[in-house]
Amino acid sequence: QVQLVESGGGLVQAGDSLRLSCAASGRTFSRYAVGWFRQAPGKEREFVAATSRSGGSTYYADSVKGRFTISRDNAKNTVYLQMNSLKPEDTAVYYCAADLNSGTYPTRYNYWGQGTQVTVSS
Repeated sequence: QVQLVESGGGLVQAGDSLRLSCAASGRTFSRYAVGWFRQAPGKEREFVAATSRSGGSTYYADSVKGRFTISRDNAKNTVYLQMNSLKPEDTAVYYCAADLNSGTYPTRYNYWGQGTQVTVSS
């Protein structure tokens, strides 16, 4: 099992940057692929980005490609989501999730953090 805790959210203006962190417990974090998802009020949870167990492969939603970067430091048991050129439509609660294999559907992941709020004002 793995426990996940997100941090780094906040209120920013359009065009600003934020870096989210997903800290994991456990000594086997490198066995897990990690994804970032987000959920805006009244909307379904949607895929944002994912990284393979080693970090060698990354995947992005079209809406964030070129603006967001996912990375991981297995020595620190942490996955990051660097978000640049933020837009008001990026406003959501951001969740990290982990499982043995990555995917773009929330149902692919068994382990979830509690989420961190990101609000982008225009």
